[in-house]
Amino acid sequence: MVRASFRFYGNLNDFLPRERRQHDIATPCARMATTKHMIEALGVPHTEVELVLVNGEPAGLDLLLEEGDRVSVYPHFTRLDVAGLAPAPALPPGRLRFVADAHLGGLARLLRMAGFDTIYDNSLSGDQVEALAVEEKRLVLTRDRELLKRRTIAHGCYVRALKAQAQLREVFERLGLAERARPFTRCLHDNAPLRTVPKAEVLARLPPQVAAAKEEFSTCAVCGRVYWKGSHWERMSGMLAQAARND
Repeated sequence: MVRASFRFYGNLNDFLPRERRQHDIATPCARMATTKHMIEALGVPHTEVELVLVNGEPAGLDLLLEEGDRVSVYPHFTRLDVAGLAPAPALPPGRLRFVADAHLGGLARLLRMAGFDTIYDNSLSGDQVEALAVEEKRLVLTRDRELLKRRTIAHGCYVRALKAQAQLREVFERLGLAERARPFTRCLHDNAPLRTVPKAEVLARLPPQVAAAKEEFSTCAVCGRVYWKGSHWERMSGMLAQAARND
């Protein structure tokens, strides 16, 4: 067994008992313990970590700890580019897609509104969320820190805010979503892409006042819902603009 010292910075302290926050933590480690193993044993999910320094040098999450190592652990930075130093990329490669756990239905709906492919079903178990994250390379959104500690989940975000609009602002800021957003291109109810349709195609499904006032429409091929730029669209546009300004 070896002993190492850990210091967590920024909002990573939220995961620690109060008496360990903002302090060096000297702790025994198993002889073959890695930085990831010990960081999570102390309470911090690996998906919340962007940078690890061991004895002042950048280190990966798979580094084997040695006697006397001093480990500094940093959260995701929003104003500083540490891509060359970080142990793992904050975002999965390619098109950004999400899977949200059972506590984040409101956030999932708002992300769909912003155009992000977001799977949500309040009946999904932790195992099912994990499987979707692995098989479809989705980023996990959750308020369950233990879920984010699972080894196979490479990309995730612990959502701190409790209200959906605040959660949207938090996720936009942390993940830099403003430039990736494509508002009103996905169905809010089933996550399917929307397609633009001529008015004549959906006329029979429109309220009379909408048919008289609007000319541009889109629809979901899965559930058949029709969307147009009404008062709800204006409110949602304002919400997305606010989230983007916080980016």
